[in-house]
Amino acid sequence: MRHLRFTKMQAYGNDYVYMDAIRQDIPDPNGLARRVSDRHFGIGSDGLVLICPSEKGEFRMRMFNPDGTEGEMCGNALRSLSKFVYDYRLTDKEHFFIETLGGMQEVWLTVEGGEAVNITADIGVPRLAAAQVPVTTGLERFIDQPVEVLDRTFRLTALSWGNPHCVAFVEDTASLPVEKYGPAIERNTALFPRRTNVTFAQVVRPDYLKMREWERGTGETIGCGTGCCTAVVAGALLGLCARKAEVEQIGGVLQVEWRTQDDHVRMTGPSHIVYEGEYRDETD
Repeated sequence: MRHLRFTKMQAYGNDYVYMDAIRQDIPDPNGLARRVSDRHFGIGSDGLVLICPSEKGEFRMRMFNPDGTEGEMCGNALRSLSKFVYDYRLTDKEHFFIETLGGMQEVWLTVEGGEAVNITADIGVPRLAAAQVPVTTGLERFIDQPVEVLDRTFRLTALSWGNPHCVAFVEDTASLPVEKYGPAIERNTALFPRRTNVTFAQVVRPDYLKMREWERGTGETIGCGTGCCTAVVAGALLGLCARKAEVEQIGGVLQVEWRTQDDHVRMTGPSHIVYEGEYRDETD
């Protein structure tokens, strides 16, 4: 029987189980991700994140969904990983790079009392062109594309950070039946043959948005960092909001800036430890 140390962390919405894959061996991460999801493991999670060595950056992040599939990149998972490696003394740097399937990510930490309390992540340039969005989408264009979904028409914008998102702007996110329209858009294979995350966004004012996120393969999440960035980029492209705005999720507010200097998008917000423990892997 293998005993694996883990830390469960939350980054304004997403709860992931983090495991140090540098100082302990993690066999079969796909199967382990299924076992530590909220369907199979008492503490529950949105998935599994492994902190691995990297030849390109200080660390490599591998993210697994609750169904065991490996994901490209998640902004909240990235920020929590950055806190993990500093608080657990895997690095003493407050500025470093993390390798993900979605590309190299740059992070800056605000440290107080020896712990990272606020994390800024640069998740790079949003991918907008059809050839750059890894969903083999059937949409003809990405900005202001009307799409009929069940009993209403949404205007969808598709883009990607390595993990595909589409955005639907609505008048009121609070009253929207996300559980009805989220899976209908995600699984509309005529549009997204490889499925997509769905961000429902509401513009309260040009510098303040509200959003709710339907995560492909999981359901509605409390928050999503890349979903927040997606909402701001799409809103700015459509002339609905500024390039710098706060985005309110169920789990809290993130600050997002789509920088004119380098076209990169940065998100800033806190992250905190939720639970620590040891998982007994009985599959050995």
